[in-house]
Amino acid sequence: MSSAAGTFIEVVVEDSVAGDAELARKLEEVCPVDIFEATDSGVEVVAGNVDECVLCELCLDAAPDGAVVIKKLYDGTELRR
Repeated sequence: MSSAAGTFIEVVVEDSVAGDAELARKLEEVCPVDIFEATDSGVEVVAGNVDECVLCELCLDAAPDGAVVIKKLYDGTELRR
């Protein structure tokens, strides 16, 4: 699992898709604040950018259901598909 938590947001990419190079490129492309980075080993969550999340849900739309979870640490809710 690839995840990173900031002060307000935690972004989690499930193990089942974390090594998927195609998904990694797609997530990197759709995120307007560069939270995801496509690497040789799959998708990495860029810890320094996590709190820049604007809750646009483009990553949720790009990923298979349940593959990406955005946790709002300030109120305990989660965004997922």
